[in-house]
Amino acid sequence: MVSVKSAIATVSRLTAPLSLAVTEKSNFEVRSEAVTSKTMCIDRHEEIASALPAQLDALPRLRGFRLRGMEMTRLETFIDATFAFAISILVIAASRIPENIDELLAAFRNVPAFVTSIAVLGIFWRGHWLWSRRYGLEDGVSTLISWAMIVTMLIYIYPLRAIFGAMWYLLSDGRVGDRLGAATETQERTVFAIFALGFIAVALEIMLLNFRSWQLREPLRLNAHERLMTRREITGWSIPVGIGIASLILSVTLPIEEIAWAGWVYFSMIFLVPLHSLYHRRQMNGMASV
Repeated sequence: MVSVKSAIATVSRLTAPLSLAVTEKSNFEVRSEAVTSKTMCIDRHEEIASALPAQLDALPRLRGFRLRGMEMTRLETFIDATFAFAISILVIAASRIPENIDELLAAFRNVPAFVTSIAVLGIFWRGHWLWSRRYGLEDGVSTLISWAMIVTMLIYIYPLRAIFGAMWYLLSDGRVGDRLGAATETQERTVFAIFALGFIAVALEIMLLNFRSWQLREPLRLNAHERLMTRREITGWSIPVGIGIASLILSVTLPIEEIAWAGWVYFSMIFLVPLHSLYHRRQMNGMASV
C-alpha cells in the first residue's frame, strides 16, 4: 500500500511541471487571441476614423446630424437596385399588359395594393438611406447586414403583395384587391406568418445597422446630439420588430375566424411611432435647454 502511494506521489511530482507548462501555454494562447482581437478592433476603428474629414462640422447636416456618407457607395447602389427590382416584381405580379377595356378595368383592382406595397418598401428604403447618409459605413459587419437585407427584400415582396391585396379586398367588399387564395387554414396561417417573419427581418436588419453605428460611435466621432439620434433610430426600429413578433404570435394562436387581426395589428404603429417621436423630441428639447 505504501509503495502504491509513493508511486502516485512520484508520478505527480514528475508530471507537475508538464501540467504547469500546458496551463501556461493555454493561458498564453488565450491572452494572444485577446490581444490580436483587440489589435484588429483598434485597426478597424482607425480605418473608419481615417476615412472621415478632419473638420466634421464642415459636413452638410440633416436635422443637425452631420452627414458622413454623402458619396454613394457601391453597396448603397446595389441596395437601391434591389428596391427598384422589388418594385418591378410588384408590377409584373400585378397582371399582364391589358389587351382590352375589360382587362384594363380589372388591372385597376390591383392599384391600391400596389401603392401600399410601394409605401412599405419606401419606408424601409428610407431607413437604409438615412443610415447610409448619416454614417457612411461600409465595414464587414455593415456589409453583411446589408446583404442579408437584400436577400430578405427579394423574398418578402411576394407575401407583401398577397397580404395587401387581401386587405383591400376585405375593406372594399371585393371591389378592389384579390382574395388571399389560401385553400386551407394552414396555408392562411402560413402566409401571415411568412409576412410577419419578413417584416421582422427587414426592420431588425435596419435596427442592427444603426446599432452597429452606435458600437462605432467613438471612431465616427458622434457628438451628444448624434448619439441621441442614433439611439432614437435603434429604439424606433424596435417598434416594427415588436409589432411583427406580435403578428407572428397571433398568426399561429388566433382562431381562424379572427386571423385577420394578425394583419390589423400592424396599424398600431400609426399611434406608436408618433408617440416615440414625441418622446424623442422632448429628450432633444431637454438636452438643448441644459
